[in-house]
Amino acid sequence: METIEDVIIVGAGLCGLATALGLHRKGVKSVVLESSEVLRAAGFAFSTWTNAWKALEALGIAGELRQHHLRLEGLGIYSASAGAITYQIPFKTSEGPEMRCVRRDLLLETLAKELPSGTIRYSSKVVLIEESGNLKVLHLANGSTLRTKVLIGCDGVNSVVAKWLGLKKPSFAGRSATRGFSEYPDGHGFNSEFVQFFGQGFRAGIMPCDEKSMYWYFTWSSSSKDKEMEKDATKMKQFVITKMQEANVSENFIQVIEKSDMGDLVSFPLKFRWPSELLWRNICKGNVTVAGDALHPMTPDLGQGGCAALEDAIVLARCLAQALKENDNEDAKEDECVRLKSGLENYVAERKWRDFDLIFTSYVFGRIQQGDNAFTRFLTEKMLVGIMARTLIKKTYYDCGKL
Repeated sequence: METIEDVIIVGAGLCGLATALGLHRKGVKSVVLESSEVLRAAGFAFSTWTNAWKALEALGIAGELRQHHLRLEGLGIYSASAGAITYQIPFKTSEGPEMRCVRRDLLLETLAKELPSGTIRYSSKVVLIEESGNLKVLHLANGSTLRTKVLIGCDGVNSVVAKWLGLKKPSFAGRSATRGFSEYPDGHGFNSEFVQFFGQGFRAGIMPCDEKSMYWYFTWSSSSKDKEMEKDATKMKQFVITKMQEANVSENFIQVIEKSDMGDLVSFPLKFRWPSELLWRNICKGNVTVAGDALHPMTPDLGQGGCAALEDAIVLARCLAQALKENDNEDAKEDECVRLKSGLENYVAERKWRDFDLIFTSYVFGRIQQGDNAFTRFLTEKMLVGIMARTLIKKTYYDCGKL
């Protein structure tokens, strides 16, 4: 007899694994389908702010991750045109935001090892979703099929589940990004600080993960002539270095780029979902929903993409577990599909305005800070940079709650 799964999650990325672990902590079994043959950890690292640490604490893995990553002591924002610091915020340990640059591979491995054996099924690419009564039937590229009571798409910006829901493809933000990771066996010697640069047509950031590694990112307004750099790490690295040299960025920061590994994904277009879609489109339909980048792809200008994915995971696991546990009552069996639908709708109601806010604010901040217009640069350096920095910090105090 064909097995019917309670919950299937498509995508073993940050949000997919966090959602599976959240459900596991609540006593709910799930299956995670991953199209690749192994756990993928592209992107090197990402910034985890206070809101992300609250989610990681709810999952029970915050303590282990903190042992391997420095707590950053402040944010320093530099004008790329002047080469001078324009705004600085110290992070007070007792009351300030908690910010660390977490290695993506360590985070995914930590999430995966906490899951029961067999939860993640690799080489399982979903190619078609069909309905069969109250169930969803998933057809995989290897020819097999699976049936599930609940389907959750955590499969990124090109989500097959989001497409099934009728969500539009994410839009190109007019900018591209690249990033790298530098290792220093004897120690890098940099302060525990998140350093940002803006203006001159680009935004960049550099921060330590620990005493021996540094992560950096660089975004710019792309054009057709950038095509030749997309898969050439040497050309891309030189492009970034030249831009920073022209902008009077300090040589010690430029050396971080020179020393770095850029991985296989040399550059990529920045995409975002129009915030209005979260209000007017189907984020859930019956027993199907999406989370993470499948729901809210956003530009990286707030550093909240991964953090929001963790928030999604906690809220989704909490709402869905509550609905499934209510189904354990024999008298409630006949209302199972209604309860599951209600659980997913509760998740959507709790998340859509938060995600709307993050997408919109990230996009606006990126457009302002990356502007190369002289008036915009002057206005940003003299007035807006402080407002944006304080707003960025304010967004990190959001609490998604417990499981």
